[in-house]
Amino acid sequence: MNMPSRASARLGYWTALGAVATFAIFSVCFVAIPLSGPVFRWTELPAYVTWTQTQPQGLAILARLCMLFFCPLLVGLFAAIVDCAAETTRVWARLGLCFAAIFAALTGMSYFVQLTAVRFSVGRGELAGLEQVTQANPYSMISAVNMAGWTLFLPLASLCAAAVFSGGRLERLIRFAFLFNGVVCLAGGIGFMLDLTVVVFWTVNFGMGGAVLLAAISLSVWFRRLSSGSAAEQRPVPTQSRSG
Repeated sequence: MNMPSRASARLGYWTALGAVATFAIFSVCFVAIPLSGPVFRWTELPAYVTWTQTQPQGLAILARLCMLFFCPLLVGLFAAIVDCAAETTRVWARLGLCFAAIFAALTGMSYFVQLTAVRFSVGRGELAGLEQVTQANPYSMISAVNMAGWTLFLPLASLCAAAVFSGGRLERLIRFAFLFNGVVCLAGGIGFMLDLTVVVFWTVNFGMGGAVLLAAISLSVWFRRLSSGSAAEQRPVPTQSRSG
């Protein structure tokens, strides 16, 4: 591993903590939403509009906001990993950063559309063409864009990042989390393309959820250690005064 600057180590630490916080809140909302009312299953747009108007939407909005913020946090986290990577693995770190940026663009756009265009259109009753930009419709264009982020570009970024970490116990744990996330997300993508809902549900919701949280928590600890080491290196060494 390359010894990063203190700024890079702090960037990695805070973006990892932010990723943990946003993803944890999203996970809590994901569990709480079906417990707080009837579970929505897509049939047609009018049914979705009725559901949004009769059921509280606060948790859904909070969950989408968390994912919207998670996207740039992930890019910052991968940028910090690039600065810490050894010369022999830096090409993989850079490639992972590129994939993470594509993930952030696709997924961030998807959640931003839900928070703005979809919400505004439903509120105004302007429903023409809304089926294709509503995430609640699992066969919509925006759902496919979102899934491309989660099940293609995020796992590719994870597999590239896994190549950066080796050595100690913490590094091996980070490597495992990235590898596991890459495999389960790619499996979820295959399930999505084959319309295997059960495969998508278990891989994306549980496999990916656990792996991302494990990676982010481990990275926050790892960057914290690097930040402490960088600070110690940059601290001036006191010199003894000569008398005589």
